[in-house]
Amino acid sequence: MFFELRVYAMQPGKGPEFVKYMDEELIPYQRSKGMTILASFLNDAEDTYVWIRRFKDEAEKEALYDAVYNNDHWRDEIAPNLPALMDVDNLDVTILRATPRSYMQ
Repeated sequence: MFFELRVYAMQPGKGPEFVKYMDEELIPYQRSKGMTILASFLNDAEDTYVWIRRFKDEAEKEALYDAVYNNDHWRDEIAPNLPALMDVDNLDVTILRATPRSYMQ
């Protein structure tokens, strides 16, 4: 099992609006496709959004990426809204593996 830590830079002043979009649209959509989303955060400055997704293995990640991103709903309904809320060219994705005594397993 591994985790994906995703860090997004917000467009100026759009942090709270992005959180609402994530909570009401994007996260429910991804969960409906089978994605496990453990947590999401907005920093105090409201200019950085962080969230954590969990995968059983690389095969599951590939299958879920395909289910979430390779369809008309993502391309036509979700993706077009993102550039107004976040800097789509300024994101960081880090793969994390839990240590033996980590509570997140």
